[in-house]
Amino acid sequence: MNRALIVVDVQRDFCEGGALAVPGGAAVAGEINRMLSGDHGYDMVVATRDHHVDPGGHFSDSPDFKDSWPPHCVAGTSGAEQHPGLAFAEWDAVFLKGRDAAAYSGFEGTDERTGELLGDFLRKHGVTEVDVCGIAADYCVDATARDAAAAGFGTTVLTDLTAAVHPESLTDLMAEWVDAGLWVREAME
Repeated sequence: MNRALIVVDVQRDFCEGGALAVPGGAAVAGEINRMLSGDHGYDMVVATRDHHVDPGGHFSDSPDFKDSWPPHCVAGTSGAEQHPGLAFAEWDAVFLKGRDAAAYSGFEGTDERTGELLGDFLRKHGVTEVDVCGIAADYCVDATARDAAAAGFGTTVLTDLTAAVHPESLTDLMAEWVDAGLWVREAME
């Protein structure tokens, strides 16, 4: 059994000071970095990143903050870069998503080097279990975790390594994850 960590969208625009800042994003970047700086125990570590070129209605001057958002993580801008609090650079792969349309799940992303889809990449490397963390728990982490489970991977969300747009929704969201067959735990347990 091979286990992978999927670090979702820990980018400048999703952390304090960014175009679509999530409270606690910078702290999550630092905590993930701290975990990865030691003997983390994962066979593979991959990242996902929003990478918008022309995502159509995903960007809006009058966003509804559900289906449309202010411009963020525009390809080639500093906002699309990995947050500096996450200094880890030894990714086995980085999956870019959302080039031309909204994309919440890392499983919609393709490897920036090979173009391979995340699910195909994980299967090719014998991964059977994944832990998911990052930003935002109630959007991209949620979509990535649910898609991982739907693709047949044993899936755990590391709740202490996530930040949410709506932190008050996390209790209900965690119950939904458990009902959907996902595991929920803190990384530091």
